[in-house]
Amino acid sequence: MSSPNDFLPPMVDGVSASQVYLPAQTNTQTIYEYLCQHFQHIKVQEWQQRFQDGLIYGANGQKLTLDSPYQSNTHIFYYRFLAYEPHVPLEHRILFENDDLLVVDKPHFLTISPTGQYVQETLLVRLKKQTGNEFLTPIHRLDRETAGVVLFCKRVESRGIYQQLFAERQVNKTYHAIAPYKKELKLPQTLHLHLDKGTPFYTMQVVENAKANTQTYIELIEHNQIWAKYRLTPTTGKQHQLRVHLNYLDIPIKNDPFYPTVQHKADDDFSEPLQLLAKHISFVDPLTKGEMFFNSQFELTL
Repeated sequence: MSSPNDFLPPMVDGVSASQVYLPAQTNTQTIYEYLCQHFQHIKVQEWQQRFQDGLIYGANGQKLTLDSPYQSNTHIFYYRFLAYEPHVPLEHRILFENDDLLVVDKPHFLTISPTGQYVQETLLVRLKKQTGNEFLTPIHRLDRETAGVVLFCKRVESRGIYQQLFAERQVNKTYHAIAPYKKELKLPQTLHLHLDKGTPFYTMQVVENAKANTQTYIELIEHNQIWAKYRLTPTTGKQHQLRVHLNYLDIPIKNDPFYPTVQHKADDDFSEPLQLLAKHISFVDPLTKGEMFFNSQFELTL
């Protein structure tokens, strides 16, 4: 006889199910009531729709209804869908694939994983739909605004091995950026700064006279009278590091919506992509022991 824990809900339209544990408690009569209380940021109507669409499962694989009674010390599965999300009219490209890795060229404006207002319009869900592999996992991150090379792991067994590469800084990454040309700026140079959370909370700021926790090597590739293309080689990976570093040098990256000032654009405005590109990535593969080197096919131009 199979255990209730044997049930694994299928991937639906590229979205894997989320799991929620139901603790011992007595103040709700139904699972629906509990979910509404526990996830108050999700509208009641959205939970109703998920139950009606058969998107909530018990631990035993049975589809639950709005009237399913609350059961303590078990878990349920649910799928995350949004009633509306803006379509991102830009396409990714698969650069390389083997048994363990999927290397992808991410376009600007495409979030890597489901978050906030994006589920279907994320690179991970697009790739799961394209490949049929629900075990795909991003090994590292790029901002929604940044384009370029991203690595995904195809197998659960090798996920930790590749993530460890990044944690131990065994991966070489090079970025290109378009930013103002500043003749008096001495390049190449290595910038060391201490970065911490800024205001608003989703930005970063430089903390003066604190021990540096970020490092970027900055070179000039080419320039005209107004703009320059820079090559950026970070040895640390703080959030928004390259954007904050160039802004600190008074050469903020072209079309940056956060630095030097936060400017909120419409969700469906794809007219001015941030001119930052993850151009190269290289490392020694911990499984094959071979040298891996990947180049984005995207280009930034002055």
